[in-house]
Amino acid sequence: MQLALDQVSKKVGPEQWLHAMSLAPRSGEVTVLLGATQAGKTSLMRIMAGLDVPTQGRVLVDGADVTGVGVRERNVAMVYQQFINYPSLKVADNIASPLRLRGEKNVDATVRSLAERLHIEMFLDRYPAELSGGQQQRVALARALAKGAPLMLLDEPLVNLDYKLREELREELTQLFAAGDSTVIYATTEPGEALLLGGYTAVLDKGELLQYGPTAEVFHSPRSLRVARAFSDPPMNLIAALPAAGGVQLAGGPTLAVALPDAPAQSLASLTVGIRGSSLRVSARAGDAMLPGKVELAEISGSDTYVHVATGAGELVVQLTGVHYFELGAPLTLYLDAAQVYLFDAAGSLLVAPLRKGRR
Repeated sequence: MQLALDQVSKKVGPEQWLHAMSLAPRSGEVTVLLGATQAGKTSLMRIMAGLDVPTQGRVLVDGADVTGVGVRERNVAMVYQQFINYPSLKVADNIASPLRLRGEKNVDATVRSLAERLHIEMFLDRYPAELSGGQQQRVALARALAKGAPLMLLDEPLVNLDYKLREELREELTQLFAAGDSTVIYATTEPGEALLLGGYTAVLDKGELLQYGPTAEVFHSPRSLRVARAFSDPPMNLIAALPAAGGVQLAGGPTLAVALPDAPAQSLASLTVGIRGSSLRVSARAGDAMLPGKVELAEISGSDTYVHVATGAGELVVQLTGVHYFELGAPLTLYLDAAQVYLFDAAGSLLVAPLRKGRR
Protein backbone atom coordinates (compact mmCIF):
# COMPACT_ATOMS: atom_id res chain seq x y z
CA MET A 1 0.00 0.00 0.00
CA GLN A 2 1.29 3.44 -0.94
CA LEU A 3 0.16 6.24 1.38
CA ALA A 4 0.76 9.83 0.27
CA LEU A 5 -0.10 13.17 1.82
CA ASP A 6 -0.43 15.98 -0.71
CA GLN A 7 -0.06 19.50 0.75
CA VAL A 8 -1.98 18.50 3.88
CA SER A 9 -2.58 21.12 6.56
CA LYS A 10 -4.74 21.34 9.68
CA LYS A 11 -6.18 24.42 11.34
CA VAL A 12 -8.26 24.32 14.54
CA GLY A 13 -9.93 27.64 15.23
CA PRO A 14 -7.24 30.32 14.88
CA GLU A 15 -4.40 27.84 15.54
CA GLN A 16 -2.39 26.25 12.74
CA TRP A 17 -1.74 22.73 14.00
CA LEU A 18 -0.12 21.50 10.79
CA HIS A 19 1.44 23.63 8.08
CA ALA A 20 1.10 22.45 4.49
CA MET A 21 3.27 19.40 3.94
CA SER A 22 3.65 16.55 1.48
CA LEU A 23 4.90 13.15 2.62
CA ALA A 24 4.95 9.73 0.96
CA PRO A 25 6.13 7.07 3.44
CA ARG A 26 7.91 4.15 1.80
CA SER A 27 5.62 1.17 1.29
CA GLY A 28 6.44 -1.75 3.58
CA GLU A 29 8.97 0.29 5.58
CA VAL A 30 9.06 1.99 8.98
CA THR A 31 8.68 5.76 8.96
CA VAL A 32 9.37 7.49 12.26
CA LEU A 33 7.64 10.78 13.05
CA LEU A 34 10.18 12.46 15.34
CA GLY A 35 9.47 15.62 17.28
CA ALA A 36 8.82 17.14 20.67
CA THR A 37 5.39 17.20 22.29
CA GLN A 38 2.97 19.30 20.20
CA ALA A 39 5.19 19.01 17.13
CA GLY A 40 2.18 17.72 15.17
CA LYS A 41 2.84 13.97 15.21
CA THR A 42 -0.54 12.86 16.57
CA SER A 43 -2.44 15.34 14.38
CA LEU A 44 -0.68 13.95 11.32
CA MET A 45 -1.37 10.33 12.29
CA ARG A 46 -5.07 11.05 12.86
CA ILE A 47 -5.29 12.40 9.32
CA MET A 48 -3.46 9.33 7.98
CA ALA A 49 -5.91 7.07 9.80
CA GLY A 50 -9.05 8.89 8.71
CA LEU A 51 -9.94 10.00 12.23
CA ASP A 52 -9.59 13.66 11.17
CA VAL A 53 -9.99 15.48 7.87
CA PRO A 54 -7.28 17.95 6.79
CA THR A 55 -8.26 21.60 6.44
CA GLN A 56 -6.54 21.58 3.08
CA GLY A 57 -4.79 18.99 0.96
CA ARG A 58 -5.44 15.37 0.06
CA VAL A 59 -4.77 11.91 1.46
CA LEU A 60 -4.05 9.33 -1.23
CA VAL A 61 -3.88 5.54 -0.97
CA ASP A 62 -2.49 3.80 -4.05
CA GLY A 63 -3.28 6.95 -6.00
CA ALA A 64 -6.94 7.09 -4.94
CA ASP A 65 -8.16 10.13 -2.99
CA VAL A 66 -9.45 8.93 0.40
CA THR A 67 -9.67 12.36 2.01
CA GLY A 68 -12.77 12.34 4.19
CA VAL A 69 -13.10 8.54 4.17
CA GLY A 70 -13.55 7.53 7.82
CA VAL A 71 -11.36 5.17 9.77
CA ARG A 72 -14.01 2.41 9.70
CA GLU A 73 -13.75 2.30 5.91
CA ARG A 74 -9.97 2.06 5.96
CA ASN A 75 -7.81 -0.96 6.74
CA VAL A 76 -5.68 0.56 9.49
CA ALA A 77 -4.26 -0.83 12.73
CA MET A 78 -3.51 1.60 15.56
CA VAL A 79 -1.63 1.37 18.86
CA TYR A 80 -1.75 4.28 21.31
CA GLN A 81 0.20 5.37 24.40
CA GLN A 82 -2.55 3.93 26.59
CA PHE A 83 -3.03 0.20 26.96
CA ILE A 84 -6.27 -0.11 24.98
CA ASN A 85 -7.65 -3.66 25.20
CA TYR A 86 -11.10 -5.16 25.63
CA PRO A 87 -11.33 -5.52 29.43
CA SER A 88 -14.09 -8.17 29.36
CA LEU A 89 -12.15 -10.44 26.99
CA LYS A 90 -9.25 -12.67 27.91
CA VAL A 91 -5.89 -12.02 26.27
CA ALA A 92 -6.41 -14.77 23.69
CA ASP A 93 -9.76 -13.32 22.65
CA ASN A 94 -8.34 -9.79 22.49
CA ILE A 95 -5.71 -10.94 20.01
CA ALA A 96 -8.20 -13.12 18.12
CA SER A 97 -10.84 -10.40 17.68
CA PRO A 98 -9.60 -9.02 14.31
CA LEU A 99 -8.97 -12.54 13.01
CA ARG A 100 -12.54 -13.60 13.79
CA LEU A 101 -13.97 -10.45 12.23
CA ARG A 102 -12.21 -11.40 9.00
CA GLY A 103 -13.40 -15.00 9.24
CA GLU A 104 -9.85 -16.36 9.36
CA LYS A 105 -9.13 -20.04 9.82
CA ASN A 106 -6.70 -21.50 12.36
CA VAL A 107 -7.32 -18.59 14.71
CA ASP A 108 -5.97 -20.35 17.81
CA ALA A 109 -2.69 -21.22 16.10
CA THR A 110 -2.23 -17.66 14.84
CA VAL A 111 -2.99 -16.21 18.28
CA ARG A 112 -0.45 -18.48 19.93
CA SER A 113 2.19 -17.66 17.31
CA LEU A 114 1.73 -13.92 17.83
CA ALA A 115 1.71 -14.34 21.61
CA GLU A 116 4.97 -16.27 21.46
CA ARG A 117 6.60 -13.60 19.31
CA LEU A 118 5.69 -11.01 21.96
CA HIS A 119 6.42 -13.31 24.92
CA ILE A 120 2.89 -13.24 26.35
CA GLU A 121 1.84 -16.83 25.61
CA MET A 122 1.65 -17.60 29.34
CA PHE A 123 -1.03 -14.90 29.79
CA LEU A 124 -3.52 -16.04 27.14
CA ASP A 125 -6.09 -17.15 29.73
CA ARG A 126 -5.88 -13.97 31.81
CA TYR A 127 -7.81 -10.71 31.58
CA PRO A 128 -5.96 -7.46 30.71
CA ALA A 129 -6.50 -6.06 34.21
CA GLU A 130 -4.45 -8.95 35.61
CA LEU A 131 -1.39 -7.89 33.59
CA SER A 132 1.28 -5.25 34.07
CA GLY A 133 1.38 -2.18 31.85
CA GLY A 134 4.10 -3.62 29.65
CA GLN A 135 2.23 -6.89 29.25
CA GLN A 136 -0.97 -5.05 28.34
CA GLN A 137 0.86 -3.06 25.68
CA ARG A 138 2.21 -6.30 24.23
CA VAL A 139 -1.38 -7.55 23.96
CA ALA A 140 -2.38 -4.36 22.12
CA LEU A 141 0.57 -4.81 19.76
CA ALA A 142 -0.30 -8.45 19.13
CA ARG A 143 -3.90 -7.50 18.27
CA ALA A 144 -2.65 -4.80 15.87
CA LEU A 145 -0.36 -7.33 14.19
CA ALA A 146 -3.21 -9.84 14.01
CA LYS A 147 -5.27 -7.35 12.04
CA GLY A 148 -2.75 -7.64 9.22
CA ALA A 149 -3.51 -4.11 8.07
CA PRO A 150 -1.33 -2.66 5.30
CA LEU A 151 -0.96 0.51 7.41
CA MET A 152 0.00 0.35 11.08
CA LEU A 153 0.10 3.54 13.16
CA LEU A 154 1.85 3.59 16.54
CA ASP A 155 1.56 6.80 18.57
CA GLU A 156 4.37 6.74 21.17
CA PRO A 157 3.40 3.19 22.19
CA LEU A 158 6.21 2.79 24.74
CA VAL A 159 6.11 6.19 26.45
CA ASN A 160 4.21 4.97 29.53
CA LEU A 161 6.49 2.00 30.18
CA ASP A 162 9.52 1.93 32.43
CA TYR A 163 13.04 2.17 31.01
CA LYS A 164 13.80 -1.56 31.02
CA LEU A 165 10.52 -2.49 29.32
CA ARG A 166 10.99 0.21 26.69
CA GLU A 167 14.42 -1.14 25.83
CA GLU A 168 13.11 -4.70 25.54
CA LEU A 169 10.12 -3.80 23.40
CA ARG A 170 12.11 -1.52 21.10
CA GLU A 171 14.35 -4.39 20.10
CA GLU A 172 11.39 -6.74 19.65
CA LEU A 173 9.46 -4.20 17.57
CA THR A 174 12.42 -3.69 15.25
CA GLN A 175 12.43 -7.43 14.51
CA LEU A 176 8.63 -7.62 14.18
CA PHE A 177 8.47 -4.71 11.74
CA ALA A 178 11.30 -6.15 9.65
CA ALA A 179 9.42 -9.45 9.35
CA GLY A 180 6.11 -7.85 8.32
CA ASP A 181 4.78 -6.27 5.12
CA SER A 182 2.88 -3.35 6.65
CA THR A 183 3.80 0.29 6.19
CA VAL A 184 4.54 1.34 9.77
CA ILE A 185 4.24 4.93 11.01
CA TYR A 186 5.81 5.29 14.45
CA ALA A 187 5.65 8.52 16.45
CA THR A 188 8.24 9.27 19.12
CA THR A 189 9.93 12.15 20.94
CA GLU A 190 13.16 10.15 21.38
CA PRO A 191 15.99 10.37 18.82
CA GLY A 192 17.48 7.13 20.12
CA GLU A 193 14.26 5.30 19.34
CA ALA A 194 14.29 6.62 15.77
CA LEU A 195 17.89 5.45 15.31
CA LEU A 196 17.10 2.00 16.66
CA LEU A 197 14.04 1.54 14.44
CA GLY A 198 15.95 2.71 11.36
CA GLY A 199 13.97 2.97 8.15
CA TYR A 200 12.98 6.55 7.39
CA THR A 201 12.47 9.55 9.64
CA ALA A 202 10.30 12.65 9.24
CA VAL A 203 11.34 15.43 11.64
CA LEU A 204 8.46 17.65 12.79
CA ASP A 205 8.57 20.89 14.75
CA LYS A 206 5.64 23.18 15.59
CA GLY A 207 3.51 21.62 12.88
CA GLU A 208 6.16 21.87 10.15
CA LEU A 209 7.83 19.02 8.30
CA LEU A 210 11.51 19.97 8.48
CA GLN A 211 13.19 16.99 6.82
CA TYR A 212 12.36 13.49 5.60
CA GLY A 213 14.68 10.75 4.44
CA PRO A 214 16.57 7.61 5.49
CA THR A 215 17.03 7.82 9.26
CA ALA A 216 20.84 7.62 9.20
CA GLU A 217 21.01 10.32 6.53
CA VAL A 218 18.77 12.72 8.45
CA PHE A 219 20.75 12.11 11.65
CA HIS A 220 24.18 12.61 10.09
CA SER A 221 23.17 15.48 7.79
CA PRO A 222 20.49 17.56 9.54
CA ARG A 223 19.31 20.19 7.10
CA SER A 224 19.10 22.93 9.71
CA LEU A 225 19.66 23.85 13.34
CA ARG A 226 16.02 22.99 14.04
CA VAL A 227 16.52 19.45 12.74
CA ALA A 228 19.80 19.09 14.65
CA ARG A 229 18.10 20.14 17.89
CA ALA A 230 15.24 17.69 17.33
CA PHE A 231 17.49 14.78 16.37
CA SER A 232 20.12 14.88 19.13
CA ASP A 233 20.09 13.22 22.55
CA PRO A 234 21.81 14.61 24.52
CA PRO A 235 21.15 17.95 22.81
CA MET A 236 23.79 18.98 20.31
CA ASN A 237 26.28 21.46 21.79
CA LEU A 238 25.85 24.75 19.91
CA ILE A 239 28.54 27.44 20.01
CA ALA A 240 28.53 30.85 18.32
CA ALA A 241 31.45 31.32 15.94
CA LEU A 242 32.92 33.69 13.35
CA PRO A 243 35.00 33.13 10.21
CA ALA A 244 38.71 33.31 10.93
CA ALA A 245 42.01 32.71 9.18
CA GLY A 246 42.30 28.97 8.78
CA GLY A 247 38.77 28.13 9.86
CA VAL A 248 36.22 29.34 12.39
CA GLN A 249 36.78 31.04 15.73
CA LEU A 250 34.63 29.73 18.57
CA ALA A 251 33.26 32.41 20.89
CA GLY A 252 35.45 32.10 23.98
CA GLY A 253 37.29 29.14 22.52
CA PRO A 254 39.92 28.01 20.02
CA THR A 255 40.00 28.32 16.25
CA LEU A 256 38.89 25.15 14.46
CA ALA A 257 40.38 24.15 11.12
CA VAL A 258 37.07 23.90 9.26
CA ALA A 259 37.06 24.73 5.56
CA LEU A 260 34.33 27.27 4.86
CA PRO A 261 32.28 26.61 1.71
CA ASP A 262 31.70 29.21 -0.95
CA ALA A 263 28.69 31.16 0.26
CA PRO A 264 27.43 34.76 0.31
CA ALA A 265 29.30 36.86 2.88
CA GLN A 266 26.03 37.66 4.62
CA SER A 267 25.35 34.00 5.42
CA LEU A 268 28.86 33.64 6.89
CA ALA A 269 28.65 36.79 9.01
CA SER A 270 27.65 34.76 12.06
CA LEU A 271 28.03 31.02 12.37
CA THR A 272 27.00 28.27 14.75
CA VAL A 273 29.22 25.27 15.41
CA GLY A 274 27.41 22.09 16.43
CA ILE A 275 29.20 19.34 18.36
CA ARG A 276 27.53 16.09 19.33
CA GLY A 277 28.28 14.96 22.88
CA SER A 278 29.78 11.72 21.59
CA SER A 279 32.33 13.68 19.52
CA LEU A 280 33.92 15.27 22.60
CA ARG A 281 36.61 13.34 24.46
CA VAL A 282 38.54 13.63 27.70
CA SER A 283 41.78 12.25 26.25
CA ALA A 284 43.84 13.91 23.53
CA ARG A 285 44.67 12.76 20.03
CA ALA A 286 47.07 14.33 17.56
CA GLY A 287 45.69 17.51 16.06
CA ASP A 288 42.84 17.94 18.56
CA ALA A 289 41.47 21.31 19.60
CA MET A 290 41.42 21.88 23.37
CA LEU A 291 38.55 23.24 25.47
CA PRO A 292 39.68 23.64 29.11
CA GLY A 293 36.92 23.72 31.71
CA LYS A 294 35.61 22.34 34.98
CA VAL A 295 33.03 19.68 35.83
CA GLU A 296 29.59 21.07 36.61
CA LEU A 297 27.63 17.79 36.68
CA ALA A 298 28.22 14.12 35.97
CA GLU A 299 25.37 11.64 35.61
CA ILE A 300 25.15 7.99 34.60
CA SER A 301 22.29 6.94 32.32
CA GLY A 302 22.12 3.35 31.17
CA SER A 303 25.54 2.40 29.85
CA ASP A 304 26.71 5.98 29.26
CA THR A 305 28.05 8.82 31.40
CA TYR A 306 27.05 12.42 30.65
CA VAL A 307 29.40 15.13 31.88
CA HIS A 308 28.46 18.82 31.89
CA VAL A 309 31.61 20.94 31.59
CA ALA A 310 31.82 24.74 31.92
CA THR A 311 34.25 26.03 29.29
CA GLY A 312 35.11 29.41 27.82
CA ALA A 313 32.79 28.51 24.92
CA GLY A 314 29.89 27.80 27.30
CA GLU A 315 28.61 24.69 29.07
CA LEU A 316 29.19 21.58 26.96
CA VAL A 317 27.78 18.10 27.46
CA VAL A 318 30.08 15.13 26.85
CA GLN A 319 28.70 11.63 26.25
CA LEU A 320 31.16 8.92 27.33
CA THR A 321 30.59 5.21 26.81
CA GLY A 322 30.70 3.26 30.06
CA VAL A 323 30.58 4.32 33.69
CA HIS A 324 32.97 7.13 34.67
CA TYR A 325 33.30 9.20 37.83
CA PHE A 326 34.27 12.87 37.99
CA GLU A 327 34.63 15.19 40.97
CA LEU A 328 32.36 18.23 40.79
CA GLY A 329 34.35 21.43 40.26
CA ALA A 330 37.43 19.52 39.14
CA PRO A 331 39.32 20.85 36.09
CA LEU A 332 38.67 18.87 32.93
CA THR A 333 39.95 19.55 29.42
CA LEU A 334 37.81 18.44 26.49
CA TYR A 335 39.35 17.45 23.17
CA LEU A 336 37.78 17.71 19.75
CA ASP A 337 38.64 16.72 16.21
CA ALA A 338 37.57 19.65 14.01
CA ALA A 339 36.48 17.16 11.35
CA GLN A 340 33.63 16.07 13.67
CA VAL A 341 31.83 19.42 13.89
CA TYR A 342 28.74 20.71 12.13
CA LEU A 343 28.60 24.25 10.83
CA PHE A 344 25.41 26.25 10.33
CA ASP A 345 25.10 29.64 8.64
CA ALA A 346 23.45 32.82 9.92
CA ALA A 347 20.01 31.54 8.86
CA GLY A 348 20.53 28.20 10.61
CA SER A 349 21.06 26.17 7.43
CA LEU A 350 23.67 23.41 7.31
CA LEU A 351 26.97 24.40 5.70
CA VAL A 352 29.31 21.59 6.77
CA ALA A 353 28.70 18.10 8.19
CA PRO A 354 31.27 15.56 9.38
CA LEU A 355 32.39 13.13 6.71
CA ARG A 356 30.84 9.73 7.45
CA LYS A 357 33.08 6.67 7.49
CA GLY A 358 32.99 4.81 4.20
CA ARG A 359 31.87 7.91 2.29
CA ARG A 360 33.83 10.37 0.24
